Amino acid sequence: MTVPKIEVDPLEVGLDPARLERVDEHFRRYVDEGKLPGWTIAVARNDRLAHLSHHGYRDVEAGAPVTDDTIWRIYSMTKPITSVATLMLWERGALELTDPVERYIPAFADQRVYRGGSAMNPGTDAALEPVRIHHLLTHTAGLTYGFHHAHPVDEMYRSKGYEFGAPKGVDLETAVNQFAAFPLLFQPGSEWNYSVATDVLGRVVEVASGRRLDEFFREKITGPLGMTDTTFSVDPDSPEADRLAALYNARPGGGLVLNKTLARGATTEPTYLSGGGGLLSTTGDYLRFARMLARGGELDGVRILGPRTLARATRNHLPGGADLDTVGRPIFSESAFAGVGFGLGFSVVIDGPASKQLANEGTFAWGGLASTAFWVDPVDDIVALFLTQLVPSSTYPIRSQLQTLVQQAVID
Repeated sequence: MTVPKIEVDPLEVGLDPARLERVDEHFRRYVDEGKLPGWTIAVARNDRLAHLSHHGYRDVEAGAPVTDDTIWRIYSMTKPITSVATLMLWERGALELTDPVERYIPAFADQRVYRGGSAMNPGTDAALEPVRIHHLLTHTAGLTYGFHHAHPVDEMYRSKGYEFGAPKGVDLETAVNQFAAFPLLFQPGSEWNYSVATDVLGRVVEVASGRRLDEFFREKITGPLGMTDTTFSVDPDSPEADRLAALYNARPGGGLVLNKTLARGATTEPTYLSGGGGLLSTTGDYLRFARMLARGGELDGVRILGPRTLARATRNHLPGGADLDTVGRPIFSESAFAGVGFGLGFSVVIDGPASKQLANEGTFAWGGLASTAFWVDPVDDIVALFLTQLVPSSTYPIRSQLQTLVQQAVID
């Protein structure tokens, strides 16, 4: 178990303790007003943890408080881990970013692109080029999510049971073959749409490495980094299950309501290993992953990625160097759109003023469905992490507020 510990006085690394207290004061109100069950906030600078705080409950009904070792559903914060796995295989020569996905998943051959019509009777055209690995990493493949409810292709996903996750009993190989059977929203590489692309990447990792996705994570990433609590599920009869946070939705009119439907997946060994949203983790574990990224791919003598690989991955790869506001479909995402680009698995701030956030250009980040978030700021050398359990993450402007509150505490 990785338990985080404060390593430095905030003033020693240019953070004002009184201004950091504003962060906690602000988010304590979220709990006290019944908007969030509880949370953990961690802020590191110069690779030393300077601020760690908790408030509220991991389980409101049980009166169980948030603790250092609380286990959280990180949902789409799984995506950066899967993206790192893909980049590791790229470094080893096991795949190329330009490889057609059909080389690893034959069902992706001869893709069709939606032209018009209903979900029941769509018109399609041939794809002008194959879906490639870099399209999956950048969400420019033309895939989608069933939960978007914004397009007839989304409806096709839902009709087959792919709204949140996969139908019961469906494994990753079967699911990605089904994704390949749906038409693409657009020609590969032409637009950006938040999607199951990273789940498909998870299957590419399996084929290219010859290991199941959970095995690859454990052997190559979470194991070497000491992330022992980062897994796809916990045994409901184990001590770890007692540390698992409950999952909530906002109740109309105020307060919280348990989300038992999505919650049960965390205590059931999955058939479908979702590289896009399946992992559980803790503050200590994910902080180690984020610090590895901030240090150029290495932590405590363990190198996961080369620094040049990480530098390339955290640059904007969207068509023409555009931001998400220009080439992204205006639907749900775990990122702001204006002034924000997308790299190989991470959002990247490319125009701070346009983003209307107090964020340095080059800051890379992602979040999860249950309102979790992290970012790495290479300019001010800051890693920030926020963990809670409220779905969906669009309920409150937690991420933009956290960005401002952390950055306003930087005084040197």
